[in-house]
Amino acid sequence: KESEMRLETPMIFPTRCRFAAMAAMLCLSAPLLAQESGKDPKPVPWAKEMEKFAAEDEKHPPKPGGIVFAGSSSIVRWDLAKTMEGLKPQPVNRGFGGSQVSDLVRHLERAVLVHKPRVVVIYSGDNDVAAGKEVKEVVARYKRLMDNIHAALPETRIVVISIKPSRARWKLAEPMHEVNNQVRELCEENERAVFVDLWKPMLGEDGQPREKWFVEDGLHLSDEGY
Repeated sequence: KESEMRLETPMIFPTRCRFAAMAAMLCLSAPLLAQESGKDPKPVPWAKEMEKFAAEDEKHPPKPGGIVFAGSSSIVRWDLAKTMEGLKPQPVNRGFGGSQVSDLVRHLERAVLVHKPRVVVIYSGDNDVAAGKEVKEVVARYKRLMDNIHAALPETRIVVISIKPSRARWKLAEPMHEVNNQVRELCEENERAVFVDLWKPMLGEDGQPREKWFVEDGLHLSDEGY
């Protein structure tokens, strides 16, 4: 039996080694195969929007010291030239619809920092709550966003617009209101940040969001709302 074991062992061990070597080769070659096939298994979110911003910045190079509006669709739909007429330099709109606070953190360089603005106006968090994110997570994202802005631009002033009380998402009013309360506290602790509360001004006498502030979908603002 001992002689049989001595004969079998050299055969089994190299076989296992060969399998391990093959597995390692497959792991190393997988990224190369993905590149050769031209397929990106994990496309970068909002890549097209960032390419658009880059093209606009190339056409109109950013001038330091301006104002950048950033965030989700409430920023995208904001006609800054109309509502901020006379403000010099003309504010830059860097909203991308459907985005969450984490998306703005990810693309902060292209959307905001490249402009070296003196003021950043932010509207975000609405979609985070609608996507089921917990209050503490949304607030943590906001803290990271604000910290990252001031790490790169210490003197830049941050203006955070509260999550609006929309008719379409009124069932989420409680967590949205709580996000607003905690983000307000973040701003109060930061001498370079200001919180703008839209919640109460947008409610009617019945305690519900006023219909006139919104377009038909009950989510996005009307001209009067802006």
